Amino acid sequence: MSKLRWLLSRTLKKLWVRVSLFALLGVAAAAAAWLASRFLKGEAPLDISSEAIDSLLTIIASSMLAVTTFSVGALTSAYGSATSNATPRATPLLTEDQVVQNSLATFVGSFLFSIVGLIALKVSFYGPEGRAVLFLVTLVVILLIVLALLRWINQLTKLGRVADTISRIEEATSASMRARIALPFLGGRGLPDRDDEGRPVRSQAVGYVQFIDTAALSKICEAQDFDIDVHVLPGSFVYTGSDLAHVRPAPGAGTAAEAAALPAEAVTAICAAFTIGTARTMDQDPRFGLVVLSEVAQRALSPAVNDPGTAIDVIGRQIRLLSFWGEAWQEAERSQPDYPRVRVPALVYHDLFEDAFNLIARDGAGQVDVMLRLVKGLQALTRIGPEGARAAARQQLLVALSRAKANLPDGDDLRRLQAAIDPAGAEEPRDKRG
Repeated sequence: MSKLRWLLSRTLKKLWVRVSLFALLGVAAAAAAWLASRFLKGEAPLDISSEAIDSLLTIIASSMLAVTTFSVGALTSAYGSATSNATPRATPLLTEDQVVQNSLATFVGSFLFSIVGLIALKVSFYGPEGRAVLFLVTLVVILLIVLALLRWINQLTKLGRVADTISRIEEATSASMRARIALPFLGGRGLPDRDDEGRPVRSQAVGYVQFIDTAALSKICEAQDFDIDVHVLPGSFVYTGSDLAHVRPAPGAGTAAEAAALPAEAVTAICAAFTIGTARTMDQDPRFGLVVLSEVAQRALSPAVNDPGTAIDVIGRQIRLLSFWGEAWQEAERSQPDYPRVRVPALVYHDLFEDAFNLIARDGAGQVDVMLRLVKGLQALTRIGPEGARAAARQQLLVALSRAKANLPDGDDLRRLQAAIDPAGAEEPRDKRG
């Protein structure tokens, strides 16, 4: 995906975009009734009085204004609930919900349609044919309103709830993982170890790397006849002057001195391929999804909330996600690159497992039910996937056991935990990389 397509997809996910489009459609529908009437020949199929349509449009206008106001209030309440009960990082997933956007867009579009239709009726803009077409369009709008209301009512029963928010985070994380599996190195080749050979290209901003346009980097490589080693991944926090990448001469194509003499325009283009913003996104950053899930569990384990059941639910979802990753990554990393002149580092198993379980093991160390689920899940992961994933699971298992032994106040609880341990699953890890 190019940077332009990514920016477009991000824009289309915003609530105001869909609402604005439906609002324009509402205005266009009222105007289209007049245009359609000009092509109708002969007597109108329906003899509809202005008063009849006026009554319908008045009802739609007044009710949709009230429904829209209520819906915005309910949506704001749901955002607040997700922020306080789950994590603030989950609220973008609520704003991007298609049912929410379609419902609000339908309400606003219907309101504007009725207002424009009423104005046109008052100034006698429609003839008999136009009123007939407007009446039919009004019936369609009423049907759309009813369908939107039914879906909106169903959505309100779960919007902002912790379980629904967790499911949204898991789905977004799974989608990000599948996208990375499809392009394991963002379309480039794997970068086994960092190599500082060549000219560094440094960040000109401070923030999180949100998107890397490897297609644009590949085009620059082809134009300048060099290779690029990317040293950051989406989700990395960079500073002004941080190394984003190193430009290397292609084999047999030049020298290091020629790579160092890279034109300023090429350096600017390389920097432009890295989108840096104030917050992380899940589009190219599966680790962020694991972090957000872990934050939900961390809040649930706080003394103010004291909800170990939510933490146990999150542990199960983390295990499901990492099981998929470990099994799918082995096959994905052997795929052929789309951009062989760009090398990108792989996601490290150790980092993924630490993002998923470190905070839960720390804050849940004193609760035996949480630690039992965590230990059993990590033991299962020590038997799934490549050795790098199993080693990372073993390391997190040892960390969890160490914290549990230091924090479990009841000797019986500690014995229960030790009885659940498979000695073969708690061996020292041998490898941290995938």
